[in-house]
Amino acid sequence: MLTNSILTITTFVPTAGAVVVALLPRKGRIIQWWTLLVALATFVLTLHLPAHFTYGQQGFQFEQNYSWINHPAIHYHLGVDGLSMWLVVLSGFLSVIGVLASWNAIERRTKEFYFLFLIQQTSIIGVFVALDMFLYYGFWELSLVPMAILIAMFGSERGPKTALKFFSYTFIPSALFLVAILWMYAKTGTFDFVEMQRSLTTNVSLFSPQALWWVTLAFLVAFAVKVPVFPLHGWLSDTIYEAPIAMAMVVAGKLGLYSIIRYVLGLFPAQARIFGPLMIALAVIGILYGAGVALAQTDVRRLVSYAMLSALSFATLGIFSFSVSGLDGAVYQTLNEGISGSAILILVAFLHERYGTYEMKQYGGLAARLPNMATFYVITALSLGGLPILNGFVGEFLVLSGTFAQHWRWTFFATLGVILSAAYLLWMIQRIFYRPQSSMVINSAAPDILGREYAALVPIVILMFCMGVFSPYWIHAIDDGVAGLADRSAQATHIITNPVLAEKR
Repeated sequence: MLTNSILTITTFVPTAGAVVVALLPRKGRIIQWWTLLVALATFVLTLHLPAHFTYGQQGFQFEQNYSWINHPAIHYHLGVDGLSMWLVVLSGFLSVIGVLASWNAIERRTKEFYFLFLIQQTSIIGVFVALDMFLYYGFWELSLVPMAILIAMFGSERGPKTALKFFSYTFIPSALFLVAILWMYAKTGTFDFVEMQRSLTTNVSLFSPQALWWVTLAFLVAFAVKVPVFPLHGWLSDTIYEAPIAMAMVVAGKLGLYSIIRYVLGLFPAQARIFGPLMIALAVIGILYGAGVALAQTDVRRLVSYAMLSALSFATLGIFSFSVSGLDGAVYQTLNEGISGSAILILVAFLHERYGTYEMKQYGGLAARLPNMATFYVITALSLGGLPILNGFVGEFLVLSGTFAQHWRWTFFATLGVILSAAYLLWMIQRIFYRPQSSMVINSAAPDILGREYAALVPIVILMFCMGVFSPYWIHAIDDGVAGLADRSAQATHIITNPVLAEKR
C-alpha cells in the first residue's frame, strides 16, 4: 500500500506539516521542532525509493496515474526513474539540513518562515515526480512564490528589490513556457509526458520543424534561467546573498537542470542537438566567467554565488555532450552542487552568526580559534574543487570525459575552470583562516562548531566521501535514467545528418 502511494505521501507531508505550523503558537521553539520532525519524516519517506527501486528497469516506477480533469485532459500522474529518484532523496535530505541551519538564523516571523519553507519542499519534490505537464507546471510556478516572499521578508534593505528581480527573471520565461505547453496539448491532445513523448515520436507529421524549434526554445529558456545558464544569471548573486540560507541552498541548479534533461532532451532530442553547440559554448563561458568573478570577490557569500554559477555550468556542459557519461556526470554534478554548495553556504552562515560580516578582509587567523570549523571549510572547499575521493571529482571527471570526444577544444577551456576553482577556494580559506589574526578575531570569543551545527555538517561531509568513493551506487540508477535519453539523442543525430530521413520528417 505504501509503495503504491509513496510519491503522493512524500510530496504532501510537508504541506500537511505547514498547515499545522500555521496553527501552532509562537512560543519557544515548538515551531522549529515541529518543522524538523516533518522534515525528518519527509526524508525517511524518500529513502523508500532507493530501498525498493528496481535497478536496470527502464521507464518510471512507483507510478500513480489518475484522471483529474476531463476537459482539458489533465491527469494526476506521478512517477520517478533513475534520473529523478536521487533528486527527490536529496530534496528530503536538504530539508532537514535547512531546518538545522535556520535554527538560530530565523528569530522573527518564524511561523511565516517555516510555513513557506514546507510549502517550498512540496513544490520542489512535486517538480521531480510530476509526469503530467500541467501538474508539473503548477509545482514549477509554486516553487517561485515562497522563495520570492521569503527573500522580500528576510533580506536586508535590498530584499524586496531582489525578490522582484528573482520573480521577474523566472516568471516571464515561465509564461512563455506555459504557452508552449498549451500548444503541445493542442497538437497532441494530452498533457501527459509519456503520451506526449510517444506522439512526438510516432506522429511526426503533426509538427513542423520550425514550430518545434520555437517550442524547444521556450522550454529551454525557462529552464536555463532557473539553472542559471550564462548570461541569464543576473538574479543569482543578489538572490543567494539576500535569501535565508535554507532557501539559498535550493534556489539554483536542481530544478532547471533536471527539467532540461527530462523535457528538452526527452521531448525534443533533434532540436536539442541543434541548440547543443550554443549551450556548450555558454556553459564553458559560464564556467570561466563564474570562476573569474569569484576570484575578484572580497565578500565570501558573493564568492560562493559565483562559484555555484561555475559549478552548475559544468552540469550544463555534461547535458549537451549528449553522451551517457556526460549525462551521468551532469546529474551527479547536480547532486554535488546540492550537497557541497549547501555545505559552504551553511558554513558561511555560521561564520556570519559569530562575527556579523561576510567581508573576508575582516577575518584572519581563525584556524587557531575555530579549528573544527576550519576543518569543515577545508573539506568542503576540496569537495567543490574536485579533489579525488570526494564527490566533486566524480561529477567533473564524468562531464569532462563525456564531452572530450566530440568537443575537445571546449573541454580544454572547461578544464581551466577546475584550476581557477581551486585558486579561489584556497584563496578564500587562506584569507579567512590562515592569515595573521585580525583585530576582530582577537577581540572576540566566538565558539567553535556547536552540537546543532555538527548535526547539520557531519552528514554532509560523510556524503561527500561516500559519493566520492562509492559513486557506482548512485551512478547505477542514474545510468538507467539517462541511457534512453542518450539513445534518443543519437537517433536524432542520425536523422539530422541523413537528408532522406530529415526530408521525411
